[in-house]
Amino acid sequence: MKNIADYLKEERKQEWRAELRKKVKAKERTSRERTQMPEFDPEERSHNYEEVNLGFDEEQALFEATRCLDCPDPTCISGCPVGINIPKFIKKIEANDYLGAAGVLKETNALPAVCGRVCPQEKQCELNCFYTIKLHKPAIPIGSLERFAADYERNSGQVAIPEVAESNGIKVAIVGSGPSGLSAAGDLAKMGYDVTVFEALHEIGGVLKYGIPEFRLPNEIVDVEIEVMRKMGVKFRTNFIVGRTASFDQLRAEGFQAFFIGSGAGLPKFMNIPGENFNGIMSANEYLTRVNLMHAAHEDYDTPVLFGKNVAIIGGGNTAMDSVRTAKRLGAERAMIIYRRSREEMPARVEEVHHALAEGIEFLNLNNPIEYFADENGRVNKMRLQKMELGEPDASGRRRPVPIVGSEYDVDVELVIVAVGTSPNPLLAQVMPEIEVTSWGTFKVNKETMQTSVPDIFAGGDIVRGGATVILAMGDGRKAAVGIDQYIKEKVKK
Repeated sequence: MKNIADYLKEERKQEWRAELRKKVKAKERTSRERTQMPEFDPEERSHNYEEVNLGFDEEQALFEATRCLDCPDPTCISGCPVGINIPKFIKKIEANDYLGAAGVLKETNALPAVCGRVCPQEKQCELNCFYTIKLHKPAIPIGSLERFAADYERNSGQVAIPEVAESNGIKVAIVGSGPSGLSAAGDLAKMGYDVTVFEALHEIGGVLKYGIPEFRLPNEIVDVEIEVMRKMGVKFRTNFIVGRTASFDQLRAEGFQAFFIGSGAGLPKFMNIPGENFNGIMSANEYLTRVNLMHAAHEDYDTPVLFGKNVAIIGGGNTAMDSVRTAKRLGAERAMIIYRRSREEMPARVEEVHHALAEGIEFLNLNNPIEYFADENGRVNKMRLQKMELGEPDASGRRRPVPIVGSEYDVDVELVIVAVGTSPNPLLAQVMPEIEVTSWGTFKVNKETMQTSVPDIFAGGDIVRGGATVILAMGDGRKAAVGIDQYIKEKVKK
């Protein structure tokens, strides 16, 4: 097994990019079809943490920018949760003003290089593209162009700092440094507020750091975005658990006049089936955090992780894809996705499924685990699966998976990662019982302002939604920033 720290040389990446361009260039120029994102060689990348998508080069970005029709009523913007002026930044690219394109993105998006990599544009802005709606053709690759502009700015060494209003001296606390918290922090800093972000872990970034592997989102990309916020005046305090390290009342006594809670949904769900407590069965949250944030795969770190020749991941979302592809990179000979519905109904992005298949991941769709078995040391060594078939649609609109009687069979495993969802950590609700929560444990908020039942506390992201994409969480953060600004101004008037 190759050590994941042994990154491939940049020369090899460029060599692979050149090979790909030779294959597709003629077709692109003659058919005007959508340019596909160049990808690094599946065989090589499946043994290291090199970023899979290589990004557009200048020629590819210009080509795609010229496809944009500059619609008088750009429906793509309505599909963007943070309201990026999409035609404006694309036209900047078309005019070779790449730094200007990055500037347009930063007007509304605090994390453009991140969103260009991990947002499900195919379900949002690209779904609302004129090409998709009217022409029934592939949309402009908005996410790929966003990444190009953000990466160009970073690589140019001319990273612009968004304009910040004169300080008003009013302190606002952000609880959690994930996408919703960072988005709220960025917008509030632009308004002139004195913003401090409190993070429970030792690194800033939340799920961007602990939940998303570097082959999808390199940490250096997140770090550059965070450094921009520092230069905007945002302060960061790590290893600080609001509600334990300091209470809300203590922070109020320090002068904080409003709070935004973006602490995510870090409490994993399990299936409660026999044997689920055996060694070698863990949540995707724990697995990815150990590998991504605590460097568990390195021998010289004190936070080890279990390895296995046969590894099964239970679930069909992006977290499941991240987990199974991580297992492959950590030496699994047979890395499996176990999902009770069909592949077409998997909630994971199509791109992530495509990448997993190219890397040799095995998909056992229409299968569900019903029991685990262990060796004499209590380490899982086998799982019992039951085959499923699709019945009538359930509340989600998808056809309900129904067990096939007598279809059970056993599969050897040494490691099982459960990725069937998460729920909010109950700590904040426990220390702030006056905050109203739903039966799911999520915070109730005013959907327009993101204000909770406690007037000076706002919330967004997974702690409100239970599970959200990066960009939806960021949209919540932007709404909350406006809500906090309105709340404080009204408070000052009184």
